[in-house]
Amino acid sequence: MAKDVWSRVHAERAALIADLTNLDDEQWGTPSLCDGWTVQDVAAHLVDSARATRLGFAVDLVRSRFDFHRLNARGVQRERGASPQETLDRLRQVAMRRSAPPTPLDSRLVEEIVHGEDIRRPLGLSRSYPQDAVARALGLQARTPVSFGGAKELVTGIRVASADADLSIGDGPEVSGTALSLLLAISGRRGALEELHGPGVATLTDRLHNGRKL
Repeated sequence: MAKDVWSRVHAERAALIADLTNLDDEQWGTPSLCDGWTVQDVAAHLVDSARATRLGFAVDLVRSRFDFHRLNARGVQRERGASPQETLDRLRQVAMRRSAPPTPLDSRLVEEIVHGEDIRRPLGLSRSYPQDAVARALGLQARTPVSFGGAKELVTGIRVASADADLSIGDGPEVSGTALSLLLAISGRRGALEELHGPGVATLTDRLHNGRKL
């Protein structure tokens, strides 16, 4: 199981590196889907995430006063290179790592897929993600509390139904769409709400009104 997850994570890192390789400096400075972060900032976050270990994460969380947003901001500052190329080189260096914070292993899929789209969509790039990887990431987000970067409270009382995967989660007014669109929407990417359908979309939209960042 772990080997299966890591093979997908490594494949996603390699695909993103390939997409980033030919960007110019202006593209690296493009605002990402993460509020306040550029494409380079998201890449730096992925470097920081790839370097994370259980002990290191715990230490950084204490230093960040148990504020996940502060923790992520510190990580971006730490791993953002002086130039886009330096950040890309750091991403290459960590591409095959298998370390992780004390979270379910499928969280690595959430990181790579959601942040991959944070970068690709503003740049007009696209990727066909392995369907099982997206479904696993969606399932984890739906059962993980918001306080830990998930969406459990956001989807409570809503039925989330994937139109392209054999997956439905919860009960209540339905929200349907592709697994990728659903994953992005419940991860706080409000633009993906336009890709969803069903009577539950209004409820999900209301809950996302204040926004949040993975």
